[in-house]
Amino acid sequence: MQLMEPYRIKVVEPLPITTRPERERLMAEAGYNPFNLRAEDVTIDLLTDSGTGALSAEQQAAGLRGDESYAGGRSFFRFRDAIVDLTDYPHVFPAHQGRAAERILFTALLRPGQVSISNTHFDTTRANVEMLGCEARDLPCPQALDIDADHPFKGDIDLDELAEALETDDVGLVIMTITNNGGGGQPVSMANLRATAELCRRHGVPFFLDAARFAENAWLVIQREPGYAHWSPREVAREAFSLADGCVASLKKDGIAHMGGVLAMHDTELARRCEQLLIAGEGFPTYGGLSGRELDMLAQGLTEVTDPAYLRARAAATEHLAQLIVDAGVAVVRPAGVHAVYLDAGRLLPHIPPHMFPGHALATELYLAGGIRCIELGSLFLGDIDRDGTLTRPARHELVRLAIPRRVYTQSHLEYVAGTIAEVAKTPERMTGYRLVESPAVLRHFKCTLAPVVM
Repeated sequence: MQLMEPYRIKVVEPLPITTRPERERLMAEAGYNPFNLRAEDVTIDLLTDSGTGALSAEQQAAGLRGDESYAGGRSFFRFRDAIVDLTDYPHVFPAHQGRAAERILFTALLRPGQVSISNTHFDTTRANVEMLGCEARDLPCPQALDIDADHPFKGDIDLDELAEALETDDVGLVIMTITNNGGGGQPVSMANLRATAELCRRHGVPFFLDAARFAENAWLVIQREPGYAHWSPREVAREAFSLADGCVASLKKDGIAHMGGVLAMHDTELARRCEQLLIAGEGFPTYGGLSGRELDMLAQGLTEVTDPAYLRARAAATEHLAQLIVDAGVAVVRPAGVHAVYLDAGRLLPHIPPHMFPGHALATELYLAGGIRCIELGSLFLGDIDRDGTLTRPARHELVRLAIPRRVYTQSHLEYVAGTIAEVAKTPERMTGYRLVESPAVLRHFKCTLAPVVM
C-alpha cells in the first residue's frame, strides 16, 4: 500500500531555510548543543516528539470549550473520563508534564536507598529517582543489546534478572516504559508485561507503566505478537493498563498535545500522598498545572491517538524513513519502532572514540549539512562522565535519535532527511569528535556546551 498521510493540511507554516555558513555560525554560538539552537534556525526539527505534534480541528474546537475554573472545572472531568476509559484507574491526577508526574509518584513511593527497576529509565525518570537518593537500575532483555536483530520485542525487561533483584534487593518500584525510548523505541510485549506484573504481585512491589507512547506500543503488539492481530489499539492499551497498579505519562506524546501529563493509580492511600504533593507543587487536583483548554485538548487527543488509520500511517512513515537510511548504507536500530529512527553512529564513525562522542558528532553534522536538529543517545547522554569531563563508562551503543513529531512532516520532508543522511554518509571520515567544555551535574545533555576536537 502506498504511504499516505490520513489527513489534509489546513494551516501551514514556512520552514526556515539557511545556508551552511549560517548554520556553522549558529551551532558555534549554541556551544555545539542542539538544545541551545533557536527553533527559527532549524529547518526540520527531529529533536523530540514531545509536545511538537500538530493539533487536529477537533482538538482546537475542544480547546474553545475549556473551563478555566480554579476548582472543579468541566474540563477536568472530561479529561478524567478519558483516562478512566483507557486505564480503569479510579485516582487520576493531571500534571503539567510527565516528569512532574514522575516526581510526585517517586517522592510518595520511594525511600532513600531503594531501587527503582525498569526496562530502561529515560533521562528525567532516572534523574527523579536519583535525586531521591535511590538507584535507577535498567534491566533490558538480552535481545536489546543486538541493534541489528529483528527480534519483535526488544523493549522487554529481563525477567530472570528482575526475579533475582526482587528476591535480593530493596525494590521500591518497577516501572516499565512503553515503548522503550532509551532502548531504541522498541515495544514491550503483553506477555512480558503480564509476567512482570505477576512477579511484582508475588513480591508486593508496586508495578507502574511509563505510558507516554502507550498507543504506539499497542499498535506494535497488534503487528507482532501472536493472538492480538484482530484486537483494536484501544483494546490492547486497556489490557496493558489492567496489568499495572498505575501509570505515569507525558501526554505530550500520545496525548498529541503541546503540554500535559498524568498520574493515575488504584491504591487509595498512595493517591492521598500523591494528591498532597500535587497540591503543593503543581496546583489544585482538578487542574494540576494545566489550563482547562489543555485538559480538553488532551481528552480529545487521547481519543484520536488510538485510531488505527493514524497509527498505521505513522508507523509506515517511520519504517519508510528507516529503510531509506539503510538503503543509503547507514545502520539503524532494527526493527523500526514508531516514534523515532535511531542511527548507529558508532558504526558509521569508527574513527571517533566514545570519549569524543560520535553520536553527537553525527547529530551536529546533520544540522550543519541540512538544518536537521536531532540528539544523540550515546556516551554524552547515557555514559558516566566525571566532573573533569572524563568518560569513565561509555554507553552500550552510540546512537542518534530522529524523533518524528506527530502529524507535522510529510513524506517529502522525511525523504529530505534521508537524502541529507545519505550525503553525510558518503564522507564520514571528514567528521570530527567533540569534548565537553561545561556540563551540569544532572541531565547534562540539556545544557552542556562542547567544542570540536582537531583529530
